[in-house]
Amino acid sequence: MPNLEEDKNLKLFFNNEYVSLKAYVQSKIKDTTDRDAEDIIQEVALKLFSRKENSSPITNIAGFVYRAIKNKIIDTMRVNTKRLSFEEQTELKLLEFSELFYENSNNVYSEAIKAELKKAINDLKPEYQSILIAIDFEGYNYKEIANETGIPIGTLMSRRHRALAILAKKLEIKRHIN
Repeated sequence: MPNLEEDKNLKLFFNNEYVSLKAYVQSKIKDTTDRDAEDIIQEVALKLFSRKENSSPITNIAGFVYRAIKNKIIDTMRVNTKRLSFEEQTELKLLEFSELFYENSNNVYSEAIKAELKKAINDLKPEYQSILIAIDFEGYNYKEIANETGIPIGTLMSRRHRALAILAKKLEIKRHIN
């Protein structure tokens, strides 16, 4: 019985927010066509309406739908990574990286949050910044970097771990100030 009410609420949400959802998808995938945005929304809707009866209830429909759409966008962009420009790949990585530090119920990250993340990364020591960018943004693995630089894998892992800890601390402080 609760699923019927949930389905009704989901249908109402999709009907009322379709234009906003489409604009959201298009803002995240710059080279998308209307059809691509609609396909993403339709796939997410189908998946949500096909949920099992015994799955957890959705308490925040807007947040849940936006999170599902954001995850679908990320999946779509990963498949099409070779077609993305460097700027779009960086934007995708920033979006994913932001999620690590800002657990927001609707996962809509503002430009201000991305700017704070960029600034925090730029403020890192060069050795922390370079390992973070190489691993998390450029897609290298530790072995490749170790072979290229001669720095042991353990050292690289420690540097990245320290960089993430520093970022988490800086961004947590910023979040509390804001």
